[in-house]
Amino acid sequence: MSAVSRVAIVGGGAAGTAAAILLAKGGVTVDVFEAKPDISALGSGITLQGNALRVFAQLGIWEQVQEAGYGFDVLGLRTPGPEARILAEIPDQRTGGPEFPATVGMYRPDLARILVDRATEVGASVHFGTTVTGIASDDDGVDLTLSDGSSGRYDLVIGADGLHSRVRELIGIDVGPQRTGMGIWRAFVNRPASVTHTELYYGGPCFIAGYCPTGDDTMYAYLVEKAEDRSAVTDEQAVEIMRDLSMAYHGPWDDFRADLSTASRVNYTWFTQHVVPDAWNRGRVVIIGEAAHSGPPTLAQGAAQAVEDASVLAELLLAADDVDQHLWDAFHARRLPRAREVVEASVQLGTWLIEERRDADIPGLMGRIGALVSEPA
Repeated sequence: MSAVSRVAIVGGGAAGTAAAILLAKGGVTVDVFEAKPDISALGSGITLQGNALRVFAQLGIWEQVQEAGYGFDVLGLRTPGPEARILAEIPDQRTGGPEFPATVGMYRPDLARILVDRATEVGASVHFGTTVTGIASDDDGVDLTLSDGSSGRYDLVIGADGLHSRVRELIGIDVGPQRTGMGIWRAFVNRPASVTHTELYYGGPCFIAGYCPTGDDTMYAYLVEKAEDRSAVTDEQAVEIMRDLSMAYHGPWDDFRADLSTASRVNYTWFTQHVVPDAWNRGRVVIIGEAAHSGPPTLAQGAAQAVEDASVLAELLLAADDVDQHLWDAFHARRLPRAREVVEASVQLGTWLIEERRDADIPGLMGRIGALVSEPA
């Protein structure tokens, strides 16, 4: 018997749709409310580690992700400068298990579409262009008020509405994302045949210059710089800034640079960090994913940690008889320490780069986190 029969999920990203799929598969009536008017995401790419792929198999979308994305098992390191010399090609850890590649690169909107389509397929109702305006929780349920003037009563509300979560604000949690001092340019470009896995360049005008294949002929390239206010930059200016910053990087970067245009969907975001340090719920309302924690993408664990939240929460809800403190204690015991450790390690990697720490044990840190996330959440 499930602890819930009717659940509202605020946010249609990876965490929200993953929770919707698992709960709907378990016989729960699920409404997903997404503020955006349609399926959309920042138009570049995403790097998915093996532990995310393990959850995708639970969701029933792994085969679609595998077909739409590009899997690989190697991480490459290159030098900046004209030679772009290959320093190392390191076998990457298969954190999802031997049946999955270590990493899959993917076009973000494709992943968003697959998740929403699967949620609808298993019976969840997805409502676009709808925001939450009010939440009133009591011992037995939650009354939800929506921007279209409608309202509903649910056994549970899941806030999966991202970094600037409205649900988090409405339930009185005041811990939110803080900037780490880095910003990232991303662009979606054509993939040269020479690019078969992620490669990173450390040094030069940027902290990191990197790229990740996302398909047979597509990939995304990125440059990590000291955070700046880029809010007033036009699409044309964004292309020129990214092109200028990339001039210190060669090898495949020479192909990307020639390919950059406004069609490359160049975008810029700041790195942030936060972890809600205590309970992620207030009564029968709970936040997951980036509403509860965020970290720089230095370990590429953002999506993985978000869908792990959803997987653990759905598992506990479907196995329990009631939404009680025992359930919340079990949820937080499994998710809070793990998310905190991943966020802290991601921030540490960025801090070492900012401080130019030549003696930092980056392989040791990455190996420790790899071992952690190789164990199912």
